[in-house]
Order: sequence, then structure tokens, then C-alpha cells
Amino acid sequence: MVVERRLRVALLAGEPSGDVLGASLMRALRAETGGSVEFIGTGGALMEAEGLHSLFPIADMAVMGLVELLPKARFLLSRIDQAAKFVLQETPDVLVTIDSPGYTKRVMQRLAGRQFPIVHYVAPTVWAWRPGRARRLAQLCNHLLALLPFEPAYFEVVGLPATFVGHPAVEALAAARKAEAEAEVAGEGFRQGHGIATDACLLALMPGSRRGEVKTLLPVFTETLQRVKSAGISLHLVIPTVETVSAMVNEALPSLPFPATVLETAPERYAAMLAAEVALAASGTATLELGLASTPTVLAYRVNPITAAVMRRLIKIPYVGLVNILQRRVVMPEFLQQDCTADKIAPALLQLLTDPAARQRQIDGCAAVAAQLGADDPVSPAHRAARAVLAAAKRLPPAA
Repeated sequence: MVVERRLRVALLAGEPSGDVLGASLMRALRAETGGSVEFIGTGGALMEAEGLHSLFPIADMAVMGLVELLPKARFLLSRIDQAAKFVLQETPDVLVTIDSPGYTKRVMQRLAGRQFPIVHYVAPTVWAWRPGRARRLAQLCNHLLALLPFEPAYFEVVGLPATFVGHPAVEALAAARKAEAEAEVAGEGFRQGHGIATDACLLALMPGSRRGEVKTLLPVFTETLQRVKSAGISLHLVIPTVETVSAMVNEALPSLPFPATVLETAPERYAAMLAAEVALAASGTATLELGLASTPTVLAYRVNPITAAVMRRLIKIPYVGLVNILQRRVVMPEFLQQDCTADKIAPALLQLLTDPAARQRQIDGCAAVAAQLGADDPVSPAHRAARAVLAAAKRLPPAA
């Protein structure tokens, strides 16, 4: 009897959102293969908790913006070369590159003559800007896993097979709702577990997962909250954070005008979103997660003016928040670049804190987004992704 060897999967994640995706995919692959799988590559704390020994810290790759990138360019290229050489040397059964195009695309470009398929997880936003990226990605990988339902068509037309697997936030929020319901029954819900008064109004403060984002946005958010306090509103802040910026966030706590609880694990992150009455967040995955948590949110973002000038010429859609993009209208108010100021953000935040009708309009819009993303599908996004990876590696899962 021939025993099939363990599947060897290389995964390359370069930022916290990719670490979340990678960890969920690792769990799903382990379940789909009955544990007959091993992992190599780069990832963060969540992927390491699932058994990955990261080649280097992914914090090395967490850079956002053209100007911010330049001082680190040589170091970043050395890390990219290191990852490419490692993967070629290890010859996995399949390589899964996870988002982070500045990192993963350059690794793929260095893998000429490879003996293994490449699956890229998270479609580039070609529907928003630089549509030519679809054709270039088709030349670099064998299959694409898309998070949004309309994305596969943009890549299939240029010859890249693509699968809509669903957004991980759907799975994460469903698990968080179940866990919090069980905790409440046991008298150990989010507020009890963190010593927060039952009548406190909770605001989820999420200034980003990159150092540059936190450096830029947290002072603006702090000034915004000071104006909310001046309006006579009392809040307790819950601040879900990630390893790349947790030190920066903790150092800033004394300057915040309200008491704050910092949360550094994924389960706490989602529990905080569900518990919060309102949120103030950097544009990004967090705003979709907040939408799926039915938490009324104001989103804001600001990058270096040079980066912004370049992006303005390239971006072809009117919104940046995923909830607004999916609904094709403003569900969550957006304050970007010159509008990312306390003067403009504070009134929108105060409206969500004081106007039940405004809160309900946003909650209704977010419910429609959950339906678009298949929140009721019994197969999780991670398991759909795992099955696509196994198919690419020619290790199809057993029939159900």
C-alpha cells in the first residue's frame, strides 16, 4: 500500500490582515486533509500559532505609501529576495501568496522556472484602479481566490481562473457572535470580562494596522474624541489592535480623553466590535468587519500628499469603504485627505451617537452587505479557499 506523503504548503503573508487569512486557511487545510499537511513561509503571530515558523517578522513588510516606502526600499527588496530563494529551495506542492502585492507580486516575479502552482489569495482591486494588473497577475500565478462576489469576472476575462471564496469577516463575526452569546449566558460577556460598566457607551477606536496609519490618524481621532467629550458625551473606548502597532497605541493612551481598553487578540477584536455602540476607524478591512457586526461607523483616512495625488489620478470609483463600494452608495460616512479633520469627523460621529434614525439607516445598509457576501452559506470562506488550494495542488478533498 502506497501512503501519500504530507502536503507541503508555502504561504507568504506580509501584513496583519494577511496573517488572519493565512491562519484561517491553515486551520481549514488541516481539517480538509485530516492533518496531513505542513506549512512553511512568512506570517505573523496568528499563523505562527497554527504552526508556521516565519522566515522573518512580517512587521518588516508593513509599509504604506510611496513616500513612506522609499527609505526602506533596499531592506524590503532584500526580504523579497530572501523569500523567493527560500520558496524555490523548498519546492512546496503549492505556494499561496496572500494579498500584500508589493511583497507577494515581487516574490512571484522571482519564481521563474518553478515546479509548483501558485494560488494568490485576495484579488487586486482592478475594478477600482489600474485594471492592467489583472493581466499581469495572470502571467504570475495559476489561480486566484477572490473575497468579493463580483471580482472573478475581471480576471477570468484575461485567462486567470478565479474562485469567489467569500470574505473572512463573515466567518469571523459569526464565530464571535456565537462565542459572545455563550459568554453572556455564563455571565462572562465582553463587558464583564474587561471590567467595563454595563451602562457605559462603547466606541471602537481603530486607527489602522500599519505604523504610518496610526501615526497619521490617531492624533486626528484623539482631537475628534475631545470634541465629542466637549459636547457632553461620555464614552469608554475599546481599541482592537495588532502586534505591528500595539506599542504605539499603548503609548498614546494618556492623551485620549476617555478611559480605554486595548485588545490584542482576534477573538477580543470581534467581541469589541459587537459590543460597541459606534466606531471610528481607518478605512480598510476593519470597516467591513464593523459593518458585518452592525456597528455604526465613521471611517477616515489620510496618506502623504504625494501618494494621494498619484492615487487620485488612478482611482476610478467614488468610495473607499468596502461597505459603500458593495452598496454603491454612502452607507458609512467617509472623511479622506483634506476632509480627515476633527472639524468634519466629530459632527458625523455625534450624529451616530445621538440620532437613532441615522444609526438604523447604516445598520440596514450593512445588513444588505452581509447578504451580498453570503453570510448564510454553510461552507465557510476558509474552507472554500482550502478546497481551491487543494485542487490547485492536485490534492482534492475527499467527497462529502
